[in-house]
Amino acid sequence: MADMDNKDQAELDPADLEDVEDVEEEETGEDVNSKARQLTVQMMQNPQILAALQERLDGLVGSPSGYMESLPKVVKRRVNALKNLQVKCAHIEAKFYEEVHELERKYAALYQPLFDKRSDIVKAAYEPTEEECEWKADEEEELTEEMKEKAKVEEEKKDEEKEDPKGIPEFWLTVFKNVDLLSDMLQEHDEPILKHLQDIKVKFSDPGQPMSFSLEFYFEPNEFFTNTLLTKTYKMRSEPDENDPFSFDGPEIMGCTGCTIDWTKGKNITLKTIKKKQKHKGRGTVRTVTKTVPNDSFFNFFTPPDVPESGDLDEDSEAVLAADFEIGHFIRERIVPRAVLYFTGEAIEDDDDDYDEEGEEADDEEGEEEGEEENDPDYDPKVGGRAYC
Repeated sequence: MADMDNKDQAELDPADLEDVEDVEEEETGEDVNSKARQLTVQMMQNPQILAALQERLDGLVGSPSGYMESLPKVVKRRVNALKNLQVKCAHIEAKFYEEVHELERKYAALYQPLFDKRSDIVKAAYEPTEEECEWKADEEEELTEEMKEKAKVEEEKKDEEKEDPKGIPEFWLTVFKNVDLLSDMLQEHDEPILKHLQDIKVKFSDPGQPMSFSLEFYFEPNEFFTNTLLTKTYKMRSEPDENDPFSFDGPEIMGCTGCTIDWTKGKNITLKTIKKKQKHKGRGTVRTVTKTVPNDSFFNFFTPPDVPESGDLDEDSEAVLAADFEIGHFIRERIVPRAVLYFTGEAIEDDDDDYDEEGEEADDEEGEEEGEEENDPDYDPKVGGRAYC
């Protein structure tokens, strides 16, 4: 049997032997690659290695490659000319945003009659007609005649059991509770007050005045404060910083001012009273001290931290103002224009869908990019791929 094996091996074609050797080499290469991948996975699961890698990468961020320093002086002069052109572009962009602000003001006046009518319906100052109440449901929401009749009977039965509600009760409170960014600000003691909120309006600065916008919160008479209007004004700037013109990326909020809330005695929910026991060191007697301290509340929104002229703030104040600016911008851009959709929850679903689509799109683009890099003979993974302008 051994002789037969030797004979078969002797009769093998040399080309066949080369093929066998090639396959063995390829298999060996695959084994090496597999081991390398396993080692990489193990390294990436090691927190110490990851921390060291992150520290190294952080040190590289913003560090010059040395290419600019290697350029001839005459080329550097031309690059400086390009940078001067870029500064001029930044100033033109600032003018563009100023005109956008003017357009916003113009169209705000066109939207306002619709928003006023919305407010009248919410607070029961106007009862919409049958024609205005007609709404064609989506195909998936359409019901059979039998189901419609059954739903109508159920609604009539509920209406008989309940008092006839006026307008749309708790409209703005429901909007706030439906939006995570706003509901995070709400405390249980805020809700009875926000039930009296009737409208929110956005008011833009007048032509020729510094760029700004105000949020106006209108309340019906209530037991908590005497104000019927609470305001929050955001001051904006749309011009490049002389010391750092390339950082300009559109208008930025420079500061904000709130208003004084005239609380009814004993109703100020932004403050709370606490009692502390203090023991006398010498006599050993104990006394109870009453102190008034700040309390978490949505209405702290109307007393933001003061921004000093120097612009220097501690970390806590900076964090509060950053969150404040985000909330103010969100109310202006999303809540006021689309309030009914946040009331029903439809706008929230749309926002979620937008994020999902962006995530999927990003994944697809990443996959395509990786494929392009693998097929690009000039791609060097050490450099990190191409730079996009």
